[in-house]
Amino acid sequence: MAKSTTCVCLANTFLFLSLVLFLLLLHLWTLSSFYSPIPIIHSPFTKAKSEPQLEPDGVVGSPNCAAHELCDPPEKSFYDNPGLSYSIEKPMKNWDEKRSDWLKQHPSFAAGARDRILVVTGSQPLPCENPIGDHLLLRLFKNKVDYCRIHGYDIFYNNAYLHPKMDSYWAKFPVVRAAMLAHPEVEWIWWIDSDAVFTDMEFKVPLHRYNNIDHNLVVYGWPNLVYEDKGNKSSTSLNAGVFMIRNCQWSMDLVNDWAEMGPNSPNYKKWGQIQLSTFKDKTYPQSDDQSALIYLLFKKKDKWGNKTYVENEYYFQGYWVEIVKTYDNISEGYKEVEIWEPKLRRRHAEKLSEYYAKLREPYLEDAGYKKRWRPFVTHFTGCQQCNGNHNPMYVGDTCWIEMQKALNFADNQVLRNYGFVRPDLMNSSFVSPLPFDYPA
Repeated sequence: MAKSTTCVCLANTFLFLSLVLFLLLLHLWTLSSFYSPIPIIHSPFTKAKSEPQLEPDGVVGSPNCAAHELCDPPEKSFYDNPGLSYSIEKPMKNWDEKRSDWLKQHPSFAAGARDRILVVTGSQPLPCENPIGDHLLLRLFKNKVDYCRIHGYDIFYNNAYLHPKMDSYWAKFPVVRAAMLAHPEVEWIWWIDSDAVFTDMEFKVPLHRYNNIDHNLVVYGWPNLVYEDKGNKSSTSLNAGVFMIRNCQWSMDLVNDWAEMGPNSPNYKKWGQIQLSTFKDKTYPQSDDQSALIYLLFKKKDKWGNKTYVENEYYFQGYWVEIVKTYDNISEGYKEVEIWEPKLRRRHAEKLSEYYAKLREPYLEDAGYKKRWRPFVTHFTGCQQCNGNHNPMYVGDTCWIEMQKALNFADNQVLRNYGFVRPDLMNSSFVSPLPFDYPA
């Protein structure tokens, strides 16, 4: 009996000591966990978020940006210079070096930079006087947005005068100059006047033509009229309402010289008189941007002309009076080509528009619709859609009627990817669904 009692006491003692030891270990483990939190183990299917690094100068960033990463490293760039000015009145120096350094700091933008384009356009800051002016501006902007979306271009629309004295056709220069600084990732700034319409939505500018020979400015015109026949110069030998300019120091300098003939210059009136005496077809005394560019090109050909491509092998921009009347024939020609070749009428995603444009090209060439004569950009020069004071040579509402036709012609090329079309280019309100396999 005594032996049994002793065993029971020993068993209880052992159980008690075991329980005490367990509680002591649990307490120590709890304290250890409090001071050393358990690390979070991320699933291989999720990406751990890294905290932003705060640099000594207070800049949030990472020491290096990977080639695929969108970031802004802490290293100083031209943006960190307090003396940087976006104003056209302060010249930019060493822009090529500054832009090159920025691209090295941002390798995700460096790849493909040579072919990257920013489209820039704009209008006046106040409402239009023409009752349908604001509606037309909206449709004109939509047209440019559609074209840029199809081809993957960024677009900037400005409706502020960035220099108080530079309005009207001179307003674009402060915008173009500021756009170069705001977008060091782009190689080309493509200015297009508000009254210009993209009317071949598939066409792409042949950049290889300008890159291969290293031109910095592309305008539409006639080289012989610009550079030759000095005794009979014409102020319409090129059009300055649509141009592409390379994002480089040469262009910065050109914009400065070009703008020096504008209303911000103390020699503005003097330049107006020089232009009047130089261009026999110029009828008004104010210096204008188009005459100014022609003057710079032929007077300083070695400096400016040799780097300028005066394009006339396709309608980089074309006079609307000549182009609008061709739309109906072009529409019929495209339809005939698609009847011949079923793969051209296949439904597809809008993102594949460029692919189908390449497929279509040889068929159009064989049918006689060469790029040279297709209406890439229709420019409604002289129409003044906002104030309504169009050139008196255009009768009545001709400008607005033909502008609507051009916009509908272009929009049909966009709407087709969404399953609709305007059967009548003169009726903007009515659309009809496209049947499957149209136009078989």
